[in-house]
Order: sequence, then structure tokens, then C-alpha cells
Amino acid sequence: MTTRGSTEATGNRAAGSPPGGRWLIVVAAVLVQLALGAVYAWSVFNKPLQTQFDWSKTEAVLPFEVAIGTIFIGSFVGGRIQDRLGPRPVALVGGILYSIGIMLASLVDSADQLWLLVLTYGVLGGIGLGAAYITPIAMLGKWFPDKRGLITGIAVGGFGFGAVITGPLAKSMLDNTDDKTSVFLPLGIGYLVAVLLGASFFRNPPAGYTVPGYEQAASGKAATGARAYDLKEALRTPQWYLLTAILALNTACGIAFVSQASDAAQEIAGASAATASFFVGIMGLFNGGGRILWAATSDRIGRMQAFLGMLAIQAVCFLLIPHSSAFALFAILAALIYLCYGGGFGTMPATAADFYGTPNAGAIYGAMLVAWSIGGVAGPLITSVLYDSSDSYTLPFTVIGVLALVSLALPLLTRAPGARQAPSSVSAR
Repeated sequence: MTTRGSTEATGNRAAGSPPGGRWLIVVAAVLVQLALGAVYAWSVFNKPLQTQFDWSKTEAVLPFEVAIGTIFIGSFVGGRIQDRLGPRPVALVGGILYSIGIMLASLVDSADQLWLLVLTYGVLGGIGLGAAYITPIAMLGKWFPDKRGLITGIAVGGFGFGAVITGPLAKSMLDNTDDKTSVFLPLGIGYLVAVLLGASFFRNPPAGYTVPGYEQAASGKAATGARAYDLKEALRTPQWYLLTAILALNTACGIAFVSQASDAAQEIAGASAATASFFVGIMGLFNGGGRILWAATSDRIGRMQAFLGMLAIQAVCFLLIPHSSAFALFAILAALIYLCYGGGFGTMPATAADFYGTPNAGAIYGAMLVAWSIGGVAGPLITSVLYDSSDSYTLPFTVIGVLALVSLALPLLTRAPGARQAPSSVSAR
């Protein structure tokens, strides 16, 4: 007797998927995302750059803010192109641009060259990151229509895990050199190797690809039963803007802490620099794990309920964490913030596919990632400016906590386009 699993594997190979089946493409996607997710280890560079160049905290965070702020350019353009040409060329070009941007950042050697660090690490790196990031998300949604939430969670989970590797590695390299920016060269080379290797396996499923026992695979229709939308049609629906706002606010809250994690651990909980860098690496596990956990949970409880949970948990954590002088309590609250921050990126691709279908997922979700750029700039900027004005994390983290509380209204208002739901329901499954 042929089992469902063996039938699926055989069918995939016959249809033109890699010898290892569709799961081999998942492994390749995670490898690419690990390299891209190294951007989340930026807080390890904050104090070394401040010390070497006498920059303020706001100046030291600026390259990271610009990198996140320009992701949208790459994701928007890359998403549209990959829907036409396929994921491989877009991922390769984006990954190469990202890696070159990181390597060129090593040329910065004086305090008056902040602009060069912003241009290389921020602009080039951010645009390349966006293009490479969007491709595996759109691609895997087509390979795994039967496991949409879980598989997009795994796809972006690798991104969250990137800091687990880069945080401690970068800290060790920074400790062994007086020229702090020099570490960008070997890091960029490592990212380039990972991206070239992983992206070489990228491909969309062949025409007529189906998953045994799953009827929606061939049509790519939205999970609500509606037709598949193209980008122009999606932009005409209010739901696209509501989803983008939810993602922007969840991102702003989480990344406000991510950008300051190492410094906050030292100042609030009294951690040493070495402990703080190790802490940043460990938090990457929760960033990556949250993408998988919340995405899989949303398959069961509904997408909007999941976002309500993420925002509520962050609100409580941000209000408490400025007063958490015990390192254990600080770490627990930080881990919850990282889980919820990552969870937004794990859950939203599946939400967008549920609402609008998968054929144009690259363009639709790629455009939606403007939320990452908006939130990625607003969150760290609010935190660093309020910190510089108050010389404490109490005010900025309290403001972010209140923002998370206010944001709870949006998931309550959001319904899938064309879905017939009871007024009291918040499910967008």
C-alpha cells in the first residue's frame, strides 16, 4: 500500500521538485534566512561603535534603522519580479547585494563616515535583504498550501535564528580588534556563501502541482473561498491597509526592544557586556521560535486572535521591563517580547495568503512589508530619542507598552474580504 507521505514525495519528484522533495527547499530557505537575519544582532555593535567613533546612541542605531527602513524597496520590487521570473534570480541578486553592502561597511574608519555606514549597511544591505527575504516566503506558500501557517513560520523562523549565530560571533570578533567596522568584511563573506548555496535550490512548483488530499493547492484561492487577488485588487480592499497597520505596530513594538536589547540588559538588569551579547544571541532563539509557534498556533485559533495575543503580551511586558532589575525576570519578559515580535512575521504571510490567495503572494505581501520599514524606523527612533532625552529606558518602554495596548483595536476590526462572519467573531482563518 502506498502511504500519503510516499505518494506526495513521489508525486513531487515526478512533477519536477528537487530529489529531496519540497522539504529540501525549506532547508535551503532557512539557510538563506539565517544569513539575512544576522541584521537582528545589530545591538551588539551599538556600544563598540559609540566608543570608537564617539557617536550618540541615536547615531549608532541609524544604520540599523535605515536597513530596516529600506527593506520595503527590495521586498516590493523583488516580490513583483519573483511572481514573474521565479524566486531563484531574485533571491540571488538580493542576497549578493545584501552581502556586498555588509562587506563595504568595513571601509568605514572615521567618525565623519557615518553616512558611508548608512549607505552600505543600511541602504544597499537593506534593499538586498528585502528582495532576498520575500522570495522564500512567497515560494513556500505555493509548495505547502496544506501547512501555510507552519511553513511560513519556519521560513521566517530562520531569519529570527540568524542573531543566535551572529550575536556571539560578532561579539568575539569585536573584542579582538580595535577597528570595529573591520568585522563586517568576514561576516559579509559568510553571508554571501550561505545565500548563494541556499538560493540555488529555489524554484516554484510546476504547473498543475497539487498536494494529495488538499483541494485548494491547484487554484491558489484564498482560504475564505474567495478568488485569488492581484496586487491592484488587494490594494483596493481596506483589509490590506488594516493588515499592514497591524504588522507595522507589532513590528514597531518588538523592534524597539530588539534595537536596544544588549544595552537595556546592561543598564536595567546590570548584565556585563559579555553576558548581554550572549543574551542577544539566546533571544534570537525566541525570535525565530516565535515565528514558528505563533504561525502554527494561528492555524488553530485564527489569525486575528493570534495578533491579539501578541500585542497584549507585548503591552504587559513593556510596562514591566523597565522595573525588572533582576536579570532572570528581565530575560523572561524580553523572551516574550521576542516571541511576539517574531510571531508577527510568522503569522502575517499566512494571513495575507488566506485573504488574497497565493498566485500573487510575492507582490501582495512584498508591498505589505512597507509595515516592516515603517515600524522598523519608528520603534528604534522613538526608543533612542526618548532615551537620550530622559537617560533612562523607563519612558521609552512605557510609551511602547501603551502603543501596544492601543493597537489591540485593529485585530478586532479586521475581517477577511468577502468572508461572511458573525459580528462578534474576530476570526480571520
